[in-house]
Amino acid sequence: MCHATPAAEAPRPPLAQAAARKVALALGILIAGQATAAGIGDPAAGQRKAQACAACHGPDGNSINPEWPKLAGQHARYLVKQMEAFKSGARRDPLMSPQAAALSPQDIEDIAAFYARQEQR
Repeated sequence: MCHATPAAEAPRPPLAQAAARKVALALGILIAGQATAAGIGDPAAGQRKAQACAACHGPDGNSINPEWPKLAGQHARYLVKQMEAFKSGARRDPLMSPQAAALSPQDIEDIAAFYARQEQR
């Protein structure tokens, strides 16, 4: 009776090992970048920083006045883009422009993270 033993996996050539490491590194960077984009800012800090926003947009981003948009549930990147536009002057509003002018980039990301996590009603 012949007993076959499993063959040991052949070692990879050095170039294949290097290529596999590069692919793994690129994949890791891609995944980390997506996680960062999805997890923009600190929602807890954003909740504290958004207290001034509550007067118009509601404490959880659900404005009851149709003149002011609901921010709850909006994509964080969209909210960042809009606040940056108000801050830079690319978008102007007599109420929002001065509010955004006082925000740091971290403030903007934190506030966006807070509103993105809220449920729109």
